[in-house]
Amino acid sequence: MIQLADSIKNSKKFQTVKTIVNKLKSNGHVAFIVGGAVRDLYLGKSPEEFDIATSATPDEIQSVFEHTKSVGQSFGVMLVIVDSLSFEVATFRKDMKYEDGRHPVNVIYTKDQKEDVNRRDFTINGLMLDPDTAEIFDYCGGIQDIQSKKIRAIGIPEERFSEDYLRMLRAIRFSNKLNFQIEDETQKALYKHASNISSISVERIRDEITKIIQDKNPGKGIIQLSESGLLKCIIPEIESLKGVSQPVEFHPEGDVFRHTCLVLDMLDDDKKSNTELIYGALFHDVGKPDTFTETDRIRFNRHEYVGATITQKICKRLRFSNKQISHITSLVKEHMKFGNVEQMKKSTFKRFISIDNFEDHLALHKADCLGSHGNLSLYDYTLQRMGELQNEPIAPKPIITGDDLISLGLTPGPKFKAILSEIFDEQLEGNFHSKEEGIELAKTILSKQ
Repeated sequence: MIQLADSIKNSKKFQTVKTIVNKLKSNGHVAFIVGGAVRDLYLGKSPEEFDIATSATPDEIQSVFEHTKSVGQSFGVMLVIVDSLSFEVATFRKDMKYEDGRHPVNVIYTKDQKEDVNRRDFTINGLMLDPDTAEIFDYCGGIQDIQSKKIRAIGIPEERFSEDYLRMLRAIRFSNKLNFQIEDETQKALYKHASNISSISVERIRDEITKIIQDKNPGKGIIQLSESGLLKCIIPEIESLKGVSQPVEFHPEGDVFRHTCLVLDMLDDDKKSNTELIYGALFHDVGKPDTFTETDRIRFNRHEYVGATITQKICKRLRFSNKQISHITSLVKEHMKFGNVEQMKKSTFKRFISIDNFEDHLALHKADCLGSHGNLSLYDYTLQRMGELQNEPIAPKPIITGDDLISLGLTPGPKFKAILSEIFDEQLEGNFHSKEEGIELAKTILSKQ
């Protein structure tokens, strides 16, 4: 029996899941809260979600509850909806032979909760809880492994991983999230089967990687992925950062791989849930191996542009949306521009800080500095200068347009864009404020052409 905090016991979510369990029981079925929710409750944490396992079949679940939805009926999983809250309710089952590293050939329902536990992934996720009594049922040694801070596969590790190779990534995610060690036999099986991760869909892999690097120790997660052999199978471009030396005067922390892990860790905690930013941090120096030169010192000329091209290819491979690809690629492409902020004209600075999602560029720059030399002077300068401009429009609508140039007799052509850009720069600098002043400036520029 565990002691549940009042804040959890009295929460709408817990009370609702308790109602569902009790309704199943009152209809003659066995039911428990299962999985990660029980683990979190044992650790004194508030679960993000609650799952239920029951002896009731999908048809029986539908007969008990008014609002249900099938989300995996062939695997015995139903969604029960109560007061706008949704909970997965799964029938106890034992999985038979797996052929594709993900799906069982067939599923057999069972009335024995022990058999249901035996087909789950890790002991820490194999616990069952009676919400009425707060009694935990442990058929796999999960409590002992929680106390020992171990990630251990239930039963034979190779069999558990071969049933769903995504579990290899989940092992690393739980290890990283909970700061638990992966048990030796489980780790051996993980390392042995790492290359089989390629049999899993890209989307499922991407989502697990995202969960790993959005947690509180993203750098550690990347290191674990590398040590396991999974990283080179999923994002070999990051594995290639290992051993790429950097100039010690700017990067006393070590090679590019070490720096990348530190940058991930140095992102502010409230930024780590930002998917595009966390991947921007992961990929920001991915162009360095291809641009490495050593002259007066080690240099990576234009690595941000090379890196942006590589990043775009990786993101397409990982099947991010076009919007996400554009966002992540921009973070990589623009990250070196902070080195020039002190020399930027007002117009150039305004253009720079008006790029889409600039707050993410600023957050990446801060982490980039903290993950290397630690000097935040350019970050502080940027914030100071932005403060000085807070009463000025940063990205105003251009006063002078192409139609104005045409009215002055200029024919659209190659010069058009350059002249408009020059006039807009003068507007950003504050050198004119009206259409009339802009027209006069345009006439002056045209007279010099």
